[in-house]
Amino acid sequence: MKVKPKKTKSSPARSKLEELRTGSNAPLEVGGSLESKIGNEVRQLRKELELTVAELSTSAGISTGMLSKIETGSISASLGTLNALSKALNVPISRFFRETEEERDCSFVKAGTGVKIERRGTKSGHHYQLLGQSIHGELGVEPYLITLNEDAEAYSNFRHAGVEMIYMLTGKVRYRHADQTYLMEPGDTLFFDAAARHGPEELVKAPMTYLSVIIYPRRN
Repeated sequence: MKVKPKKTKSSPARSKLEELRTGSNAPLEVGGSLESKIGNEVRQLRKELELTVAELSTSAGISTGMLSKIETGSISASLGTLNALSKALNVPISRFFRETEEERDCSFVKAGTGVKIERRGTKSGHHYQLLGQSIHGELGVEPYLITLNEDAEAYSNFRHAGVEMIYMLTGKVRYRHADQTYLMEPGDTLFFDAAARHGPEELVKAPMTYLSVIIYPRRN
């Protein structure tokens, strides 16, 4: 009599948690394992010196099979092996870890200490405080705190690359995007394609402050 193995069912709660691995719908940052990063660096250095796997393995005193597994990230090389490879490739051992040293930006701005800068709206009495800025990566991100006082003027002819989000903090403004206008009050959000004409069309209740976050592709 054959006994059928019991199938284990994952609980719905656990499955849901496994799906929600990040705080948003953004995919997980996949940069590869430490082994694969070291392997990529070894392979690149070997090719720069125009060495075959057999030639480098002989020079380092390891087997071709081991070198192949190191380059593909299949195994974790010991420090002794990495030291032998660094000598054979004539590089410091720290060179193998270059890919693991990628910078991750972070900025912290205390209340009231944002950098005051001038933009196209400055002539219309719009005050800008830059609250941070991404330095690396393919996307530029610029968060602003924008203030419009009683002496400010409406200006709705902004256009630029990327997308923008407006989050209303105080006051009341009628904000234009393309052919539509939106009456924005504290707590309201507007997200839009920034290539279309946009900006405050009517200053309903001053002073007005809102958070503006602009995201755009960097030019190479």
